[in-house]
Formats: sequence, C-alpha cells, structure tokens
Amino acid sequence: MKKDFGKSNTTYFLRVIAGRIGQAVLAIFGVSILVWALLPLASGDTAERVLNARGVENPTTLEIEAVRKEFGLNRPLVVQYFAWISKAVQGDFSVSYQSKRPVLQEISERLPATILLAAIALLMSFVLSISAAMISATFHEKFPDRIIQFLTQTSSAVPSFLLGLLILQFVVVSYGIGSVVTEVSIAGAVFPAFCLAWARFGTWTQILRANLLEAAESRYAFVAKARGASKSRILWRYALPNALLPFLTVVGVGIGSLLGGAAIIETVFSWNGIGSYAVQAVAARDLPVVQGFVIFATLIYIVSNLAVDLIALRLNPQMRAMKTNANFI
Repeated sequence: MKKDFGKSNTTYFLRVIAGRIGQAVLAIFGVSILVWALLPLASGDTAERVLNARGVENPTTLEIEAVRKEFGLNRPLVVQYFAWISKAVQGDFSVSYQSKRPVLQEISERLPATILLAAIALLMSFVLSISAAMISATFHEKFPDRIIQFLTQTSSAVPSFLLGLLILQFVVVSYGIGSVVTEVSIAGAVFPAFCLAWARFGTWTQILRANLLEAAESRYAFVAKARGASKSRILWRYALPNALLPFLTVVGVGIGSLLGGAAIIETVFSWNGIGSYAVQAVAARDLPVVQGFVIFATLIYIVSNLAVDLIALRLNPQMRAMKTNANFI
C-alpha cells in the first residue's frame, strides 16, 4: 500500500507539472500573437523607423526598400509572424534596430543586473513583510499593530517611482549618499531594491497578517495555548508555517514581476538592467527588442509562478498528512 501511494503521488505531481507546462506554452504562444498583432498599430513605416533608429533622418526610397528586404518587411504579416516565431523558439529574436546586435545577446548582458536587483529586493520584501506581519499579529489591535497598518497603507498609496524620486532628491542629492547614476553592485542596489521591496511590503504584509490571525484562531492553536504555549510561540511554531502557503502565491507573482524587469525603477536610478533597456527600446521604437523583452518577461513570470505553485503543493498539510498515513499502512 505504501508503494502504491508513492506511485500515485508521483503520478499526480507529474500530471500537475505536465498540465502547468501545457498552460505555460499556450500562454506564451498567445502573448507572442498579441505582441505581433501590435505591429500594424504602430505609427509610421517600420523600415523608416529602423533607419531613424540608425541615425538616418531623411531616408530615400531605395534605403527604405533595402531595409524592408533585409528584415522581410515586404512579406505578408502572417508570413512574417511564423518566420519570427520559428526563430524565437530557437532563441533568435532578430537584431536590434539601433545596435544591429542580437536581441538575446543584448538581454543576456543586462540580465545579471536585473537578477541582482530582484534578489536583493525579494530578500528585503521577505524580511520586512514577515517581520511586520509577525509583530502586527502579536500585538493585534495594539499600538505596534496600528503603526504597521499605517505603514502598509502608505506603501500601497505611494508609487515606487515617486519614492525613488524622493530618495534621489532628499538622500542622494541633498546628503550625497549614493549616486544619481547607480552602479551595478550590491551597495548600488540598496536604494532601488528598497523601492521595489516597499512597493510589495504593504500587500504582502496585509495578506500574511490576515493569514496569521486566521491560523492563530484555529483549533490546533487553541490546543497549543491550552498546553501553555505563549502567543509568540504559537505564531512562529504553528501559525506561520500554515500561513505561508497562500502567501507563496503572492510571492510568486512578485518574483515574476521583479525578474521580468522593474522598468520604472531601473530607469529612475539609471540601473543598467533589462527593464530600463526595454524603456529605451520603446522610446526608440526598437520593435524586436520590445518583442523579445515581452516574451522573456512572460516566460519568467510563468516559470516563477509554476515553481511557486509546485512548492506550495508540495508543502500542503493535506499532502503531508497523506504521506504520514501511508507510512502506517
């Protein structure tokens, strides 16, 4: 029986993984169609935009026709899409209109900076949210709880880019702490990472606080309290592990958005990541870069959510109970 349970459990997880991967493939395919469908909506001629991005102010007809032939813009739109998607699945997202370099290479060079920023921001978000939620739940309806509630509401009300501008003005410029043009390093990532973490602090803390308070009112919490456990021990030992499960879903969405590129914050702090690169590409109408960034960001978002869903499924108390019961069979 124990062996049969193990096989069925493994089969169940494999089915879940296969289903989620299938959904991810369909989602990426749908996003690729949506992104490509925006091509006809862009103002002006694509070939002219390519030449303008290369510094040609008044291109001639021959130059425009040469660019159309170079990028296959003289073919029907459907043919262009399938030619692009067939190369994209192999990692070829064409070349940038401005630099004439492969889009994947441009993104790969800037990806480590975004990963560093996202990792520090994620660590800050975790520490701030879990600490604040635990304090708030411990001192429920008391002064510390009210202070944290005020901070979470402030976090939700103040946009991250506004906080970034305030930090640049009153901390960097006024007091000379840090640099306006941020270098890609751990020290340089502190301010932009804090802005990203602060943007998630309010939502993450409120959700975890609500889950902790709900778990603290559960039956096992009352049993632990009857046995003499303190409120802080009940929250840390019993409530937090169960409250983290729904919290992981929210974190998964946050990870996707962070790794996809915090475009506004990277632009505000002149951080050389894929987010600021995408903003520059939009301003220059560098379509291959925009398309490559959207597909990459979508892929990161889907993969991170898939990973978090599987982790949450693995940590589900019901699944752990099934395994425990199987050991006695």
